[in-house]
This record gives sequence, structure tokens and C-alpha cells, in this order.
Amino acid sequence: MKNILTALSVSVAGACLGVPASWAESAHHMMTTPDELKWADVPSVPAGAKVAVIEGPLNEAVPITFRLKFPADYKLPAHWHPGIEHVTVISGTFHMGAGDKLDASKTKPLSAGSVAIMQPKTNHFAWTKEETIVQVHGVGPWAINYVNPADDPRKK
Repeated sequence: MKNILTALSVSVAGACLGVPASWAESAHHMMTTPDELKWADVPSVPAGAKVAVIEGPLNEAVPITFRLKFPADYKLPAHWHPGIEHVTVISGTFHMGAGDKLDASKTKPLSAGSVAIMQPKTNHFAWTKEETIVQVHGVGPWAINYVNPADDPRKK
């Protein structure tokens, strides 16, 4: 009887919060520290950047979370994503702007703790002066499409 009441309480709480009862009953927790992240090259952006996937996979229609580490003096040409992109600056300063071509004079410096939300298919670009780490989250699949196809490192 106690197990039935517990299950019923979880189901009601899940319904009230807008999450399915199955999620509430089988949720898995994930905890990690920065030193546990596994960094890898990112073939879809110019050389030098690294990615650490926290939640994914990035190519499926599931919640995704990953970090991007950009070296000093990095330039990310104008591009867009098919889904919404939530960016939180973890360290350094990420200079972001919107438009069809990277223009440093049209960027906003986002320091650690800053947030940017880019709607699907919004052309935007970024650059760094110092090593900068950002965290991106949203719902996959994640993809990057360059405004100018010549900027796409996968085509070089």
C-alpha cells in the first residue's frame, strides 16, 4: 500500500509540474566536475576549438548540453542552427553578434555568467581575445550551417 501511495504521489506531482510520471519514477542523475570532461576537436568549426559533450548525443532529437572551448584570438564566422541555442559563458569573454558576416564592431562582449539565446535560423558570429569556454544547451539535433559556404571547415 505504501508503494502504491508513493507511486501515486510521484504521478500527481509529475502531472502538476508538466513532466511525465515515467520520467519522475525513472530519472537518472548525472554529476560531473570540469576536470572529468573529455575534450575533442570539433570538425564543424574552425580549427582550434574543442568540445566536451555533457548530454546528448548531439545528432538526435533529445536534450543536449555541451561545452565549447575556444582559444585566444578565435573567430567563428557567421552561421545559424536549425534549433534554438542557449549559450552560457563559463569563463573568458565571448564576443557575439548577429548578422551575415563577422563584424567585431557589431558584437556584445559576454563575460562569465552571461547568457545568449539565439532563435533557430538566426545568423550570428563570435570571436574571442582570450581562451573562452561556453556551455550550449537545447534540444537536438544540433547542427551548424555557415552563411558563406566557403567558411565551412568541413568543405576544405
